[in-house]
Amino acid sequence: MLKTKLAVLAMTGLMASCVGAENTTEASIRKNIEPRLGGAKIDSITATPYSGLYELRIGTDILYADKKGEFLFIGQVYDAKTSKNLTKTRIDDLTKIKFSDLPFNMALKQVKGDGKRTIAVFEDPNCGYCKRLRQTTLKDLDNVTIYTFMYNILSEDSFVKSKNIWCAPDRVKAWDDWMINGKLPPAAPEKCETPNDKIVELGHKLKIQGTPAIFFTDGTRIPGAVDLAGLEEKLKSIK
Repeated sequence: MLKTKLAVLAMTGLMASCVGAENTTEASIRKNIEPRLGGAKIDSITATPYSGLYELRIGTDILYADKKGEFLFIGQVYDAKTSKNLTKTRIDDLTKIKFSDLPFNMALKQVKGDGKRTIAVFEDPNCGYCKRLRQTTLKDLDNVTIYTFMYNILSEDSFVKSKNIWCAPDRVKAWDDWMINGKLPPAAPEKCETPNDKIVELGHKLKIQGTPAIFFTDGTRIPGAVDLAGLEEKLKSIK
């Protein structure tokens, strides 16, 4: 009986030591790394199986550090045997969303062809990369339903343009007229209400740091513009 109690006490002490060591490691990493991140904060610190490295999650980015936080590693970790990008896989898992939870009533809905495939795109009307995405990739993409969330993060003028488009008689046409042809709709009535502020809040919640951002029905995302071939390949990979 005594031996059992001693074993329990020893195990308890070991667990306490492990927790203490883990807390000490995290504190060291935060102390040494965070001051070098330009004001950004580390959201989480996780031990990895990669030769003692620790994963530092900062928003939708992943960095790596040693146990003491003396060295910072910026880049991708690959499995040498399979060539799998482990960092990308990890980011995809961490940033996954439940696609069906998106408030589609706040988006512009465009159905092309049979519309069987579905994507959601967050775009700012003053974003050059968003315009390029519209003028090339999305213009030529077929058999897809596109939900566009006007995510105004570049300037106050973005809110004005988004309001004019949201309040236009044909929102989808007004959006394409502006993004593809550079033609703005008339000014919106003062009393016309928009979901602009709610979409900004949603974007922050989803940790969307730039536009465009494309979301897929499996919950994954592509941050930034992508060419037609890349987007088709991604859509084909979704079961």
